[in-house]
Amino acid sequence: MTDMASSARIAAGTKIYLYVSLTIIAAIVLVPLLTTALGGFKDLGDLRTNPFGLPAAWHPQNYTDILFGDRYWRQMTNSLIIATLTVGLTVSVSAMAAFTFAHVKFFGAGFLLNYFLIGLMFPAATAILPLFIRIRDLGLLNSYWGVVLPQVSFGLGMSILLFRNYFRNLPEELFQAAIVDGCGYIRFFWHISLPLSRPIIATVSIISFVGSWNSYILPLIMLNSETMYPWPLGIMVYRGEFGTAWQLVLAFITLTIMPTIIVFFLAQKHIIAGLTAGAVKS
Repeated sequence: MTDMASSARIAAGTKIYLYVSLTIIAAIVLVPLLTTALGGFKDLGDLRTNPFGLPAAWHPQNYTDILFGDRYWRQMTNSLIIATLTVGLTVSVSAMAAFTFAHVKFFGAGFLLNYFLIGLMFPAATAILPLFIRIRDLGLLNSYWGVVLPQVSFGLGMSILLFRNYFRNLPEELFQAAIVDGCGYIRFFWHISLPLSRPIIATVSIISFVGSWNSYILPLIMLNSETMYPWPLGIMVYRGEFGTAWQLVLAFITLTIMPTIIVFFLAQKHIIAGLTAGAVKS
């Protein structure tokens, strides 16, 4: 009885510790977001005297003026186009490459896989100069592709790793039965592997989407026309024009980060499933 009571107390203490820890972590994440969103409803004087509390008087026009303006939607459209192209290419190329590494045995497979994974060690900022020269030589400066292609190349390493671990974790019996029935690699990939890989597709898509949506350095280097700016560069220009009106800047930031938050919450179940799918077998 003593052991059972001790175990119960330990379990209760562990549960309380987890709840307290999660509450603290949630507060660390949510407080800046809520402060930013509420700051967009204040006037400048209220924001300076009461930066963390509720607005003394609500000013929804700070948001509506942005929503009914052309600039916000133009920048959202640019960000969406760049992110969509990046996600589509990253998922397509990395899925095909990862399937090859997972199921096809050929000379140099390990070397090629490690070559792709080496890219995880180098951030895009370290290759800005050669990237700029290459994109300029290809005539892709000030175009969507000048931003999309480098983003795809830097995202392939992690995407291939995630897809490969997921494909290798699928039941081997499926692959063997498909081969016996005369199903080739291409048909197996399109009709069996991909339909079973929705969690990892969602995971790679969200990671790629968020990375592209929040990208700042590459658009800054590759784009020189304000009409093609995505939202991170748009905020820079917007702050330059309304640098003293911080309530408008906070409203603009809130509206631009909302799409990624919504997408993440809608796909979080698939993201967790995709990230944990390859944890047992690699």
